[in-house]
Amino acid sequence: MFKPPSLAAITAVFVACLAPSIAAAQQANTLTPQEKAQGWQLLFNGKNLDGWHSYLQSAPAKDWKVDNGAIMLERSRTGDEKDFADLVTNAEYSNFDLKLEWKMTPCADSGVMFYVHESPKYSETYEIGPEMQIADLVCTQPDSQVLYERSGDLFDLISSDVERVHEAGNWNQFEIIADHGHIQFFQNGHKVVDTYFWNDEWRKLIAHTKFTQWPDFGTFHTGHISLQGTEDKGQLPIRIWFRNIKLRQLQAGRKNTHDHA
Repeated sequence: MFKPPSLAAITAVFVACLAPSIAAAQQANTLTPQEKAQGWQLLFNGKNLDGWHSYLQSAPAKDWKVDNGAIMLERSRTGDEKDFADLVTNAEYSNFDLKLEWKMTPCADSGVMFYVHESPKYSETYEIGPEMQIADLVCTQPDSQVLYERSGDLFDLISSDVERVHEAGNWNQFEIIADHGHIQFFQNGHKVVDTYFWNDEWRKLIAHTKFTQWPDFGTFHTGHISLQGTEDKGQLPIRIWFRNIKLRQLQAGRKNTHDHA
């Protein structure tokens, strides 16, 4: 005889089907209870630029603002570079898992740098901090046609194996895991770079690039996270947005496995 499913069973199926929709609808710039339990912290609250300043400045430069729940840079090709100087976190980090989302206007160019050491000795963040590149693969010139300078690359050092970036105007997801010198990049959920810093191979890699002119590049084990604003490529007005910027610090003394909350 057919036995109809119980109300509890029907409810369980309904909740299971609904769960992905609930996750997809998570409000931007918030953390789930699971993420909080895993140690994630928001680096951007969705309302203001608390916790950030422009490199070598005491506050965010004037071309950085909050727009509809995202950090937005809007700039021209001219003007005082201090007005669009790279944004950096007030805090510094050593071993971490960083996630964020970004989108941009066509042909724009930016990046996410880390291990940035802030000192008047260095005029730009890229003199010190390695960068996960942001570029429109369709029309950013010349980056979209140059290996090692495309979106997801460890800029000028390691090219990602496949293009995983969305068309301009769409949100992209970046993840950078820096775990005791083991560096992994993920673009839209796909691992695109897996390497190690601070060993002989790392030093040899740098030796064949423009970074040799900055002897401290890629040597710091602790530093700021930076959002690049100094690139003038793209259609005017040049705009780039960042949101859902979250980080968890990784425990010292053991390797942390990659998981998506």
